[in-house]
Formats: sequence, C-alpha cells, structure tokens
Amino acid sequence: MKALIQRVTEASVTVDGQVIGAIGQGLLVLLGVERSDDEQIVERMAERLLAYRVFADDAGKMNLSLTDVSGELLLVSQFTLAADTRKGLRPGFSSAAKPDQADKLYQLLAKKIQQRGIALATGEFAADMKVALVNDGPVTFMLEID
Repeated sequence: MKALIQRVTEASVTVDGQVIGAIGQGLLVLLGVERSDDEQIVERMAERLLAYRVFADDAGKMNLSLTDVSGELLLVSQFTLAADTRKGLRPGFSSAAKPDQADKLYQLLAKKIQQRGIALATGEFAADMKVALVNDGPVTFMLEID
C-alpha cells in the first residue's frame, strides 16, 4: 500500500463539477492499493497516517501529527500510485489491486480513520476526480507499507 501524503492548508475533490469532499488544515492522502495488501496493512497505514509527524511545533520542527493538531484528512483513491515505473516509457499495473479488492481496502481505511475521531472527507472510488490543494510548505511524503 502506498500513500502520497501532502500537508495542506486546504484541499478538495470534485466529481462532475460538484465538490464531494473538502478539508481545511490537514493531510491530503492519495492512496494506491496493491495486490498483496490486506486488512493488517490497512490497520498499519491508518496508524501511520494519524501519527506521522509532519506538522510544525512551536520551534518550527516537524514534531506534531495530524492527531496532535486536530487536523482533517482527505482520502482519495489513486491506483496509478501502484504502477511499476522502473523500466520503459509506459507504467505497468500488474502490482495494482483489482478494483473490488482496492475499493474494499480503501473503504476500510476510511472507516478506521473515522473511528479514531478524525474529520474525514473522501473522493469517489474509480471516478474521474479533480483534486485541488494548497500544499503547506510544500511538504509531501510517500508512505509505503508492505
């Protein structure tokens, strides 16, 4: 499972001209689900997303987590993150999860985040989405869980 996380001051996702999810300060998470992913990996990703220290403390150091700053999270599925780009000029998607598995694990991750009391907005699985954001920093990290 791969999550491209961006610290944002605001972010939104639009489908068919309608904003379906929006947040203020927090994390935009673009999620790629791979064939080998399961519920245990989802649990570890949830823990890591909420505890990963990417927000500045009073000294300006990245010592605070999303939970520490009472931030919000926008979760957007993005299967292209599971692409193999190591060779050639076209991405390969053999490691990406099939849509039914990916949707199940994406929905499970959203549920686990909500259960922890985090304000959550989501995209629409497999939809053509437009994502807008103001990256704060900019701060962007790739989290990978095997």
